[in-house]
Amino acid sequence: MNTPLPPITLKEVFENIETASFSGEWKTPVASLRDDSRRVVPGCVFFAVPGINTDGERFIEDAIARGASAIVSTGAPSFVKHSRLAWVRVADTRRAFAAAAANFFRHPEKKLRVAGVTGTNGKTTVTTLLRWLLGEDGSRWGLLGTVRYELGERSLPALRTTPGAGELFGMMAQMVEAGCAGMAMELSSHAIDQGRAAGLAFETLAFTNLSRDHLDYHKNMENYFQVKAGAFLGGAGADAPKTAVVNTDDAAGRRLAEMLREKTRVLTFGENADADIRAENIRLGTDGSAFDVVWSGGAGGGGVGSGGGAGCGVGSVQTSLPGRYNVSNTLCALALASALGRDIGALLPALARFPGVPGRMERVAPESPYQIFVDYAHTDDALKNALEMLRPITRGRLLVVFGCGGDRDRGKRPAMTHVVQQLADFAWATADNPRKEPQERIFADMLAGVIAPEKIEWVEDRRRAISLALDAARPGDNLLIAGKGHETYQEFADITIPFDDRLVAKELLALKNLRPV
Repeated sequence: MNTPLPPITLKEVFENIETASFSGEWKTPVASLRDDSRRVVPGCVFFAVPGINTDGERFIEDAIARGASAIVSTGAPSFVKHSRLAWVRVADTRRAFAAAAANFFRHPEKKLRVAGVTGTNGKTTVTTLLRWLLGEDGSRWGLLGTVRYELGERSLPALRTTPGAGELFGMMAQMVEAGCAGMAMELSSHAIDQGRAAGLAFETLAFTNLSRDHLDYHKNMENYFQVKAGAFLGGAGADAPKTAVVNTDDAAGRRLAEMLREKTRVLTFGENADADIRAENIRLGTDGSAFDVVWSGGAGGGGVGSGGGAGCGVGSVQTSLPGRYNVSNTLCALALASALGRDIGALLPALARFPGVPGRMERVAPESPYQIFVDYAHTDDALKNALEMLRPITRGRLLVVFGCGGDRDRGKRPAMTHVVQQLADFAWATADNPRKEPQERIFADMLAGVIAPEKIEWVEDRRRAISLALDAARPGDNLLIAGKGHETYQEFADITIPFDDRLVAKELLALKNLRPV
C-alpha cells in the first residue's frame, strides 16, 4: 500500500512543505512513510507525531533501529550520532505527514472527487448509501468508513473511521489505479482535530448532527462543535468544501449553516419547511420507511441551496432503512449526490434496492418468533433514536442488551442508561469493549442513570446477557442488541477476542432449538 512507482526522493516528498531546518541528503530515496515506529522498515521516513497518550519523539531510536533513513520531528535531533540519517525539522509533524503523504503518492486527491460526511451519528449509513447511489450510472466509487474500506478492486475491514494520513493517501492511490471516479468518506472529529485529512479538497462535505460523544477527548460540547465546524471553514486540517450539506433539523446544524452562508455554498436538508431538500408525509414501518422528498432552490440537478440554479421537484421514496433518523440519513445522501451533480429524481428508484448497512439496525434471524435487531448505537442520542424507532412497531415488549465502552467518555454512561430505562421495558446491562477499564467501574457509572432498578439486570459477560435476553423474549417482542453493530471483536485489557453480536445471537438461537442449524 505504501510503495509508489516510480521511486521518489526525500526532496520530492517535501516539495512545497515548509521546513524549519534540515540535515542529511535530500536525494535520500524513500521507500515508505510511517508515524508508528513498530511499522518502520528499511528506507522508511519516520514522522514523530505527538499522540494522545505519548509523544512520537520517544520512539525515534526505535525507528532508527528498524532501518529508518530519515526522521521528521518538531524537536531538536537527539540522534546526530547516526550520520547516515537525514533529519527534517518542521513546525507541525501531523500536518507535514499529511502533506508528505500526498506528495509521496503523487496527489491522488487531485484525481478523485471527494465527498465527506461528519457528525456524531449517521456517517456510515450516509456514505454507504451515497456510494450506492453514485454507482447507479456504472461509475466506480471508493469508500472509507467505520465498517470497511472499499478501494475499487479491494475491500478491507476498517481499523478506524478515518485512517491516518499515510494510509488515507495510499488507499486513495489504489482507488485511482482501480479507475474510481471519486470517494465517499467518513470524517471523524478525531481525524479533523489531528489533521489526518489535511490537504484534501472536499467537493462536498455533509454535517449530519451533533450529540454527546467523545468528550473524553474534546472535554465539552462547544469544543466538539468547533472541531466539526473547522472542517467546513478550512482551518482544521481539511480544505473548506465547495458545497456544505447541512442538517437544519439539528440545532448545531442550524448554527453551522448560519456560520457558513457567507463563506461557501450551503445545501440544507431536513423535515423543516425551509430545507432545500426535505421529507414530507413520512410513513414508518417494520420493514423500512416511505416518504415524499421535495427539493428546491437548485437542489435537483447539482445546484446548491442559498444560491439558486436548477428547478424544483417532488418524488416518492421507499427504503428498507427503518426509523426517522434514517429518513434524515437518506436526505443527506440525496443532498450530497445533488451537490455532485446528480439528479435527485433519477436516483429515487435506487433507494428501494439499497440492501442496508452491516450492523445498522440489522435484523438477525427473521424466522424467530420475535424480532432481533443489532445496531451500533453507543451514545444516548443514538440509543434514543433506535428505541424510538422500535417502540411504535413493537406489539409486545421492547428489550435491550447494551453496554458502555471502557476508556471513553464516562459522562455519557448514566445518560445512556437513563434513555434505556425510559424507553425499554427491560434491559440487560453488560460489557461492550471494556478495554483497560474495570467493568465494575463502568457499571458504577451506569448505575447513576437507573430510575427503575427492577427493569435492568447487570451481566458482565456479553454472551450470557444476550442468551438471557433470548430466553426472556416472547412472540411479539422486539430485542435490540446495541453498541457494537458491525464489530467482530471485543476488546479487553490485554486481549481482543472474536465477538460478533449477530453471529452470537444466531448461534445461541440454534442452540436453543429455535431454528435448525
